[in-house]
Amino acid sequence: MKKTGFALLVCVVGLLLTCGLVWAKAPSLDAWKPAFDPSGAKYKAIVSNVSHPVLKGVYTGFALRDELWKRTNGQIYIDYKPFSMLGGEVEVLNQLQMGAIQGMGCSSVASTNLGPRFGLINLPFLIDSFDKLDKFINSGKLFDHYMMAMDHQGIMGIDITGYGNYGWATTVPVRTIADAKKVKFRIAEAAVNKLSYKAWGFNPVVMPWPDVPVALKQGVITGLDHTPSVCNITKKFEVADYFTQLNYAQGLFIWIFNKAWFNTLPEDLQKIFVETVHDVAADIREQTIQQETDQIADAESKGVEFFQLPDEEMALLKKQADTVHDEFAEEINKLYPGDEYRPDNYLLEVQKYIGYK
Repeated sequence: MKKTGFALLVCVVGLLLTCGLVWAKAPSLDAWKPAFDPSGAKYKAIVSNVSHPVLKGVYTGFALRDELWKRTNGQIYIDYKPFSMLGGEVEVLNQLQMGAIQGMGCSSVASTNLGPRFGLINLPFLIDSFDKLDKFINSGKLFDHYMMAMDHQGIMGIDITGYGNYGWATTVPVRTIADAKKVKFRIAEAAVNKLSYKAWGFNPVVMPWPDVPVALKQGVITGLDHTPSVCNITKKFEVADYFTQLNYAQGLFIWIFNKAWFNTLPEDLQKIFVETVHDVAADIREQTIQQETDQIADAESKGVEFFQLPDEEMALLKKQADTVHDEFAEEINKLYPGDEYRPDNYLLEVQKYIGYK
């Protein structure tokens, strides 16, 4: 009997160890292998992203890899690492600044750690649609100034891709502000997000993204501040099967690179590199618009219900969130030695250009 018990214990321990190895196994990139041999590349850049390349905004890294290889005749190879393979965003930002890696598709939420000006896009109801995002990108000096947010940190910003419009995925229907006040929303650890939820009078839970699935299933949180595409693709709708479409901000990945590495490239390759990032990003942004439409339709086909708050309640949220613009204005407007455009009030200029009221 004792031998049987011991054998059973050994089997259980072995099973746990095996499962542990499976759970700890890094995601495979086999589905995204390049269709070329990169070993002959003269210049190599390791580029990171925390999310899944099924999202069009994340797939940008692979599209950039392939297009750069073609346009430089195999001289530049982007070794792209999505899935948080190199760590969390704050950790990877430090690696990028030190030159341990060369590039990153950084979320607009985490980007404010080294470039507070990047928080502009997170301001509630400022750039709150795909059309307004396109208008901002085509603004010339305003967008160029935005992309200089990390220049003083030795990091250059080139362009942006996105992952859709922010709203609330919840485990209970949220049709009114009163409904929302009963929800324990998970938000990212970012200054603008915290200010927004404080202004709205909600009680959010700041939580790292990897902790969300368990917290959602256990009821530690009952709602997510995120986009429909992310919630559907990462299967959050399997638990939180309601979505309130606030569309109060755009989710972005900002494509940033180590300036010292970039300056090692010959001038002709620098030009090709920047042009390629712009062209790929523009194409991906178009795909992202369609992806959100498709993901919402897919979620609805699986029973997820979508809501919108009444107009008067949306107006109230916008009015309350205006204080966030005021509180974060100093960070947005701060100028650094490398800034060529030096406006007295950058945020105000963007607000007027976009038509924010």
